[in-house]
Amino acid sequence: MKFRIFIIAIGIVFLASCSSLVSQNTGKNTKSSSLMDFLYPDESSRSEHKPEVPTLKLPVKVGLAFVPSKNWQRDGIHSKDQIELLEKVKKSFLKYDYIDRIEVIPSTYLKGGDGFSTLEQVARLYDVDVMALVSYDQVTQSLENNAALLYWTIVGMYVIPGNENSIQTFVDTAVFDIKSKKMLFRAPGINKLTKRTTAVGIDDTLSEKSVVGFGLAVADMTVNLDAELARFKVRVKEEKVAKIEHRKGYSGGSINFYLLVLLFVALIIKSKQTIYALCITAKYN
Repeated sequence: MKFRIFIIAIGIVFLASCSSLVSQNTGKNTKSSSLMDFLYPDESSRSEHKPEVPTLKLPVKVGLAFVPSKNWQRDGIHSKDQIELLEKVKKSFLKYDYIDRIEVIPSTYLKGGDGFSTLEQVARLYDVDVMALVSYDQVTQSLENNAALLYWTIVGMYVIPGNENSIQTFVDTAVFDIKSKKMLFRAPGINKLTKRTTAVGIDDTLSEKSVVGFGLAVADMTVNLDAELARFKVRVKEEKVAKIEHRKGYSGGSINFYLLVLLFVALIIKSKQTIYALCITAKYN
């Protein structure tokens, strides 16, 4: 009897550990990149940093990149997926006349770098004045539930979904002026997904939902980014958060050169019509 109880206990323990036997993704796992760790890799860099009021030359040229993963880990987002997500973020910037162009920059150019020194080098390479850096944190958790243990005992773990999987994703875009090292504004985005799977379906599900989670979090972030871009234009005028200079040929997007020419021509035509009318009136009076 005691031996039978012992065998049953061993079986239960084995069943409870089945997920860990077929997957390395059980429990809690984190993929992340740290903006602070990238910009300030050591204490001295943090103490030396004294941001000043930035001077922006309109229209500004913007670089857009993901912050590399911290501690030399492999990036949590595949490079191809990074580019696709950044192209979506890029659309938020294109709506505004005070932005000239946006360069999507692979995160490999920032890997192993030295904070703002690396940003300055990349900015010179791509000829941009401002860098928008996207950092992320994604936490995946896969836990076995009690129902799974019961079902596995009866029909086997390949049939009944027994793992509760959740994926929480946070992304954040911080926009910096390169010369002054001043953060101009930032915009966050969040998402949470849940999915129940069998033990053998954990890896495929988490991999698929990880990509979906990043996409949805970035979509949420772009909404906030669009609002911040519009707000920044107002803050520059009202709060003087930056000094503004215009590049040659740029008029601030209000009235362009061709419109001025059309207005000038219209005034000439109107003046000629008025003079002609006065002459006709004088002739018959």
